[in-house]
Amino acid sequence: MNLAIFGATGQVGVVMRSILAERGFSYDKIRFFASERSAGKVIVFDSREIVVENSYQADFGGIDIALFSNGATASAELAPQVAAAGAIVIDNSSAWRMNDEVPLVVPEVNAQELESIPLGIVANPNCTTMVCMSPLGALRDAYGLARIVASTYQAVSGAGIAGVRELAEQLRAGGDRMAELTFDGSAISFGESRVFSEPIAGNVIPLAGKLVDDETNEEHKFRDESRKILGLSSLRVSATCVRVPVFTGHSISLNVELESDFDLDELKKVLASAPGVIVREVPTPLLAAGQDPSYVGRIRRDASVENGVAFFVTGDNLRKGAALNTIQIAEALVDRGIVKS
Repeated sequence: MNLAIFGATGQVGVVMRSILAERGFSYDKIRFFASERSAGKVIVFDSREIVVENSYQADFGGIDIALFSNGATASAELAPQVAAAGAIVIDNSSAWRMNDEVPLVVPEVNAQELESIPLGIVANPNCTTMVCMSPLGALRDAYGLARIVASTYQAVSGAGIAGVRELAEQLRAGGDRMAELTFDGSAISFGESRVFSEPIAGNVIPLAGKLVDDETNEEHKFRDESRKILGLSSLRVSATCVRVPVFTGHSISLNVELESDFDLDELKKVLASAPGVIVREVPTPLLAAGQDPSYVGRIRRDASVENGVAFFVTGDNLRKGAALNTIQIAEALVDRGIVKS
């Protein structure tokens, strides 16, 4: 089997390469693609020296599975070309998620959707949505879902390398003033904000993504993608997406109204047995960083609604939130015989 990574030199592409090696994904040949800027670079991978190819000038013939992490604009143009050349494309961008002919897949929840891939493209969900899907899928199966209210705490790495650099630069800029901090935090200057609408260091920004109406595109993604993955087109979902000064790890506070009553101890067992979920009393992004599972905790009844439960979930947005799920989809394609190994 021949494998390819598009966007191989980017933030998620680097993690994809690492996870492929960790999981011992079996392939015969692997190719790396990137923009013109990175084309020609030599990457040592699996004891091989691989020359990065220009995504816009290469011959795509012979690829069986293409892992895409090169942005929505590039994906919209290149994914159909790569699929037409015979590959199944697993795309990590927002370009194809809500296309009715493209399955949006989290293997622990809806791997059966891979049985029909009419355009040769499979979409990977948004990194914030992804972290919640396995616990929510388990609750759907056990009790039914009536309503979800989500408040997210999204790490700066969700905005790419530029977001990570901005937080690091602002922390350094404010470092000399930290010792002078009294009760007036405004005394600290964290410097210029280019990536985010407000300084992110020492701050919380209740506007993650870009406004498209009264909501941001991140809030739209959470609602629309949750409905598609869970197979509940009329599910009531409300989300407020917030950017926080954390480098890696998206967290979500969830208040969920279930369709049937539950015993809290049994519900905790349902969550603990969900694939890819670990229950911890206090889940944090530092706990999740560099790890594969979604960590769930603070599980309790929400007495404000009938059959309500509240819990907190966190996961590494670069691993399960992006690269890991992409590779798990590839593994599912092989396991189901859709792609021959």
